[in-house]
Order: sequence, then C-alpha cells, then structure tokens
Amino acid sequence: MILVTGATGNVGRGVVELLLAQGVKVRAVTRDPASGRIPEGAEVVTGDLLTDPAGLGDALHGVDAVFLNAAAFLHGTDGGAPAAAFLELARKRGVPRVVLLTSGTVQGGVPADQQSNVIGRMHRVVEEAVETSGLGWTLLRPGEFMANSLDWAPQIRATDVVRAPYGDARWAPVHERDIADVAVHVLTTDGHFGTTYELTGPETITYHERARLIGEVVGRPVRLEEITPDLARSAMVMGGVPAPVADTLLALNATGLERADEISPTVRKLTGRPGRTFAQWARENRAAFESRPPRPQDEDRTR
Repeated sequence: MILVTGATGNVGRGVVELLLAQGVKVRAVTRDPASGRIPEGAEVVTGDLLTDPAGLGDALHGVDAVFLNAAAFLHGTDGGAPAAAFLELARKRGVPRVVLLTSGTVQGGVPADQQSNVIGRMHRVVEEAVETSGLGWTLLRPGEFMANSLDWAPQIRATDVVRAPYGDARWAPVHERDIADVAVHVLTTDGHFGTTYELTGPETITYHERARLIGEVVGRPVRLEEITPDLARSAMVMGGVPAPVADTLLALNATGLERADEISPTVRKLTGRPGRTFAQWARENRAAFESRPPRPQDEDRTR
C-alpha cells in the first residue's frame, strides 16, 4: 500500500494512476475528494496535512511508502512543524520510506534559514523535516512545471496574446507526467534512499516559443507581449500571490535571461526514455486554450 498526498494535483493524480496501473494498492489523500477527481480503484482519504496532520494517523496503517507533496505545508508560516508531526506518525506506524516532491528553487547543501529566496526556504524547511524523520527518504526537486502555462489560458482564449515579462528567458520546464513517472519508479524500486533528484524537461525554451507552440496547436497565431516586471507583480499580487513569493518568482524568471537552464538527465536515467517536450504538453492540453473548461484548484505547483 502506498499513501499518495495531493492526489488530485498535477503530479499526484498521475502518481495514483500509474501505481494503480501497476497493480499497487493506493490510499489517496486530498483536501477535496470531489467526485471523479481521484482515479477509480484508489482508497480515498480526506485530510489536511497542514492543519490536522494527526488526523491522518489511521490512514498510515499498513502503508509501505508515502508520496509526500511539500506544497501541502506551504500555506502557513512554518510548514516544518506539521510536516514533522506527520512524519513522526509515519515512523510510529512503521512506514519505511517517504518520497518528497519539493522544488528546484532549493539550493543544495544550504540550510533553510540561509536559502536565498522565500520559495526555496519554505521547501527546504519541509526537506529538513523529511531528512531528520528516521524514514528512508528521497527528494524530487523539479524545476518549472509545464502546467504553469495553463495560467495563460484565459488570456489566450480571449485575445491570443500572453502578457508577461522576460519573454526571452530560457528554461527547461518539466512535464508533470514525467515527474509522476520518476516518483513511481522511486516509490517502487530500491536504491534511492538519501538521494536528491533534480528534474527538468529535455529542452530549453523561451516564453515566446511556448506561446508560439500553443498557437500552432490551436491553429491561430498566439504571441507573447512583454510587460514590465512591476505590472506583472501587481497582477500576481491582485490574483492572490503573496508579495514575497511574487518577488521571488520574478527574480528567478529574470535569471533565465542571463543563462539557460541546465538540463537534468534524471528523467531519462530513471525511466529509460527522454522527457516529454513542451510541444507534446501543448497538444495534450489544447482544449484549455481553445474553450472555457472549468479548472479545478491544483494541489501542487512549483516554479
């Protein structure tokens, strides 16, 4: 039995689907067990790791591994305490391993209180709780999710124009399904304890190029119109992003102008195939950019 947290999120749902396809029993934890959001065949558990980690104690009985999403602990002032409380429960229930989905913004080898940005600091706090939990642990640090480009969908549907700063910043965004593939491999095979895996996509690509590729998929020209970082920050804050997080995201994006993202070999090494490209992701998500489907609240996001 594997316990999957954030089971309705971009990565968590894929982890559940892949495990079930392999015949693995899955206990899926989510704050919102709405009908149809958890793949059929999983045991659904409603819970909130941030506000009531102790409430998941019973869900840990008979569990062989936990897929833990750090995003579950990032909405409070200190996610380390609830993370540690949950992990202590897991240890007492005899859970042998935990795989943590964290963030590529974390600086390796740097303590949480010395991280250079707020996103890295919040994730590193949870990482430290995992590393000191007494469980066998593995960290997955993905870079920017391709799924973050779904934020462009309202603009593209309305005007075919994306308004964003740093259009020439070059990153290697990772497909959420590739993260799920790696997570399932690590959850179900040995030899990964004490290992940190960085994950990226197989290519670097600018924001201008992403807009163009989406346009090719929907069959009409889509372009990115650059705006100032100040305008972008205002829009993010008005949309509910905390100001320190908005500042960090913009600062990180700006570094992509100075140097291209480094491509990680992790996906190919662990899955035996190259990662999925942004063009493939765009084809898979075509409907989001050409119609107006409701978008459920994601349970995981990272830079």
